[in-house]
Amino acid sequence: MIELRVHSLSKQYGSNRVLSGISFSSNKKTIGIAGSNGAGKSTLLLCLAGLLKPSSGSYEWFIDSENVSNYNLNHKLGFLAPYIELYEELTGMENLQFLADARHLPEGAVADAVELAEATLFIHQSYGSLSTGQRQRVKMAATLLHEPVVLMLDEPGSNLDQKGTDTLGRVIHQHTEKGGLVILASNQAMELSLCEQIIDLNSYRRV
Repeated sequence: MIELRVHSLSKQYGSNRVLSGISFSSNKKTIGIAGSNGAGKSTLLLCLAGLLKPSSGSYEWFIDSENVSNYNLNHKLGFLAPYIELYEELTGMENLQFLADARHLPEGAVADAVELAEATLFIHQSYGSLSTGQRQRVKMAATLLHEPVVLMLDEPGSNLDQKGTDTLGRVIHQHTEKGGLVILASNQAMELSLCEQIIDLNSYRRV
């Protein structure tokens, strides 16, 4: 079981306070981070992933009741976001193979991830030539490469057609069935409907 505890977490850039006193705990398999544009959804995900330092407050990860540091969690975390991109001059397959080699992943990891993301039909095309929806599915495969325990998905349905949206739902379902955790940031009701617990950042007043 994976548990997340967040204690009065705030993030400020100069005089601009993006997050103010966020507190919650969860042992659910799917957590939705809701809020209007500018509410701090991406900022909260980046903080929880250890990619951004909170201005104040803290958070803790527990896997099977054992406190897990950010360093150890990074090896078990997959992060998908619109602002994370791959190399446009490489094919989708070359991008994935580059990432797999960097992580020293076993042979077959790339093929498995491509199949999960249902990106087989265009994976050998130049990444820069792909549609935004196809790019999203290649990035989804990249996120799944190392079989992460925690999936952080920032606006994962961005630019996906119906088939891509169905694929996303299957990926989330399969991941949680294996005991993994999904944290999904979105302002789309359809995506948030996939989550067992919703944290609404609009309910936190920023001062």
